[in-house]
Amino acid sequence: MSRGGDRQTIDRRSFVKASLIPATLPLAAVLARSTARAGEQAPAGGTVPEIIDTNVHLFQWPFRKLKYDQTTLLVAKLRKHRIAQAWAGSYEAVLHKQLDLVNCRLADECRTRGAGLLVPFGSVNPAAPDWQEDLRRCHEQYRMAGLRLYPTYHGYTLDHPEFVSLLAAAQKRGLVVQIVMRLEDERVHHPAINVPLVNVAPLVDALKKASEAKVQLINSAGPLLGNNVADLVRQTQVTFDIAATEGNGGVGRLIEGKNYSYRGAIPAERLLFGSHAPYFPCESALLKLFESPLTREQLQSLMNANARRLLSQ
Repeated sequence: MSRGGDRQTIDRRSFVKASLIPATLPLAAVLARSTARAGEQAPAGGTVPEIIDTNVHLFQWPFRKLKYDQTTLLVAKLRKHRIAQAWAGSYEAVLHKQLDLVNCRLADECRTRGAGLLVPFGSVNPAAPDWQEDLRRCHEQYRMAGLRLYPTYHGYTLDHPEFVSLLAAAQKRGLVVQIVMRLEDERVHHPAINVPLVNVAPLVDALKKASEAKVQLINSAGPLLGNNVADLVRQTQVTFDIAATEGNGGVGRLIEGKNYSYRGAIPAERLLFGSHAPYFPCESALLKLFESPLTREQLQSLMNANARRLLSQ
C-alpha cells in the first residue's frame, strides 16, 4: 500500500508480486496482507471487505464450453476470491423463448446449489406477448431481486414502447433492471447469429418516464456507450459494472475521465463490481479492481457498498 496525503492506494507492483507469482492465492486477500505489511489499520472487523459480483451467469453458454458452467464449481471459484454474493442470470434466457421455464429453473438452481451466495435475476422480453406475467412471476413467485434484459438477442431497442413500460413496472416493484450491452465480442459471434449492438442513447429519454427505476448497464465497454456517458451520468441514476473495462489502471482512469475507450467519466459511486463469469475468469475483474490507484473508500464502494445501496433503494 502507498500513501499520498490522506489518499490510500493499492500499489500495483506489490499486488503483482503478492498475487500473480503465487497464482494459487485468492486475490482479494492481497488487500489484507498489504495492509498488514504497511502497518495500516485493517478494515472494520479485521477482515477484507467482501465482494458483491453483479454479473455472473449460470448454465451453459450456447456457443462453446466454459470451464465453470456447473453451478457448484462456479460458486466454489467465487468463494475462493471472497465474493460473498453474486447476481446470477441464466444463459438459457439468451435464446429460449419460454422465459418462465428459464426463470423457474434459475430460481431453483440458486436456491438448491447456490450455497447462499447466488441471487437470481430473471429475464423478461418486453417485445414478447404477456411479458407482464413473466415479470409478475419473477417478483412474486420466484422472489427475484431484479431482471436481466438482453435487448439485442430478444429483438427490441431501448426506445421500444414496451421497454419503457417494463421500466415503469419494475420501478413500481422495486426491481433492479440490468441491461446486457454485450455478451461476447462481435468478432467471435457464431456465423448463424446476427446480433446488433445496443444503442444506449434512447435510455436517457426512457428514464425520464421512469426516473426512479434502478437500472444497471453490464458489459458496457466504452465503444458501446459512445458519446452517451456524460448524459447518462448527469441525467439519470444508471449504474455500470467494470467487467468490460480495459487497460492497465482502467477503472481508475474511468473514474477520472481519462480512460481511452470511454468519452466521459463515471463516478466511483456509480460503478459496481462485475466479473462476467464464467465467460470471463473472475480473476480478470479482480485485477481490474486492484491494479487501479483507488482509495480505500472507492474500493469498498466498488466491492460491495454500491451494490447494497442499489438493492436497498
